[in-house]
Amino acid sequence: MSIEIKVPSVGESINEVTLNKWLKKEGDWVDRDEVIAELESEKATFEINAEKAGILHINAKENDTLKIGDIAGSIDDQAEKPAIEGKVSGKAKKDSISAEPSTIQKQTSAKKKEEAAETIVETVSPNQDIKATPVAAAILADKKVDVKKVVPSGSNGRITKHDVLDAISNPGRALGKGLFSREEKTEKMSNLRRTISRRLVEAKNSTAMLTTFNEVDMSAIINLRTKFKEVFKKQHEVNLGFMSFFTKACCFALQEWPAVNARIDGDNIIYYDYCDISIAVSSPKGLVVPVIRNAESLSMAQIEKEVVQLATKAKESKLTIEEMTGGTFTITNGGIFGSLMSTPIINIPQSAILGMHNIVERPVAEKGQVVIKPMMYLAVSYDHRIVDGRESVSFLVRVKEMLENPAQLLFGKDPVKTLLEL
Repeated sequence: MSIEIKVPSVGESINEVTLNKWLKKEGDWVDRDEVIAELESEKATFEINAEKAGILHINAKENDTLKIGDIAGSIDDQAEKPAIEGKVSGKAKKDSISAEPSTIQKQTSAKKKEEAAETIVETVSPNQDIKATPVAAAILADKKVDVKKVVPSGSNGRITKHDVLDAISNPGRALGKGLFSREEKTEKMSNLRRTISRRLVEAKNSTAMLTTFNEVDMSAIINLRTKFKEVFKKQHEVNLGFMSFFTKACCFALQEWPAVNARIDGDNIIYYDYCDISIAVSSPKGLVVPVIRNAESLSMAQIEKEVVQLATKAKESKLTIEEMTGGTFTITNGGIFGSLMSTPIINIPQSAILGMHNIVERPVAEKGQVVIKPMMYLAVSYDHRIVDGRESVSFLVRVKEMLENPAQLLFGKDPVKTLLEL
């Protein structure tokens, strides 16, 4: 009897998925609950587990687009598990042990010589298909050129003197790319990439998007992290990063300016009294935005742990739809890639997004003096249908004030003013 492997339902609005890859081959034995394939929807990657143990038979190919309920393959649960190969019988083992020492020594010596010969060959050629002329081999050895970076042009894939000199003269050229190459490659867009493309265009076309900028002096936060990072890590078992400071600052500012933490629903505006912060994360499949729920209620350590957990899942393509659904405001950090300034696109249906950028030491004026400060540009893109200029600018200024005075992150305002009830 065969058990059909059907594409499971992975979300209400998802009707089709892409078969990303089979983790087992046709005819392989699979154990019950073993992961046998990966599916990719427009939002996340999912795994298929074997319902029963048996022999795998594959119907759908990798990169095929499948509807929910389609049959990707089957498992023959009546088949017998194949015997493990490579077992050495007791007699064979005994015979190998009883071999004469001189014979063993000769075999070992021959093996060492063979391995040494292979090593010498590999310094000139990484595989049997690549060979080098005597002159080319001499230049490779003399100049210590990595043979893997040399493109052979001689007969039968032989590396010539010209090939080696060409590699030395053009060290930055990619392997296998000839000069003035005009090659092209076509790849099918993944479900996730198609969804990202569609949503970005929709955000540009369906919102009245505008961006406001400011800059923040990061000295106070950098000094605070330097002073407490070791104690913080020892106490909470997580690093003290920048994201917790920005998340905290945004949560206080969002509650002061609720329009920035809202969305349009038809003719209505929905305001949230909580802050579900979406964190833009670059994954192998593309940009994803997992959500930190009720970030306004979390401590710095809890935020950092959430960021690490979500980022790790994103890199391993293990985020669930629930972890990426919702969100009332988004933070994206282009600074980790070296971005100095950008205009981030709103993550619809949200009304605003904060863009963090690279921290760069720049000369700034302070009390009539020019001083060097670690500065970061901040950008807030917002939907002008909901958020007015006053609200967007005031929101960003509030974030800037709290970042430059981290003590305000405790109460959301200046501690002295809180003490004096001002």
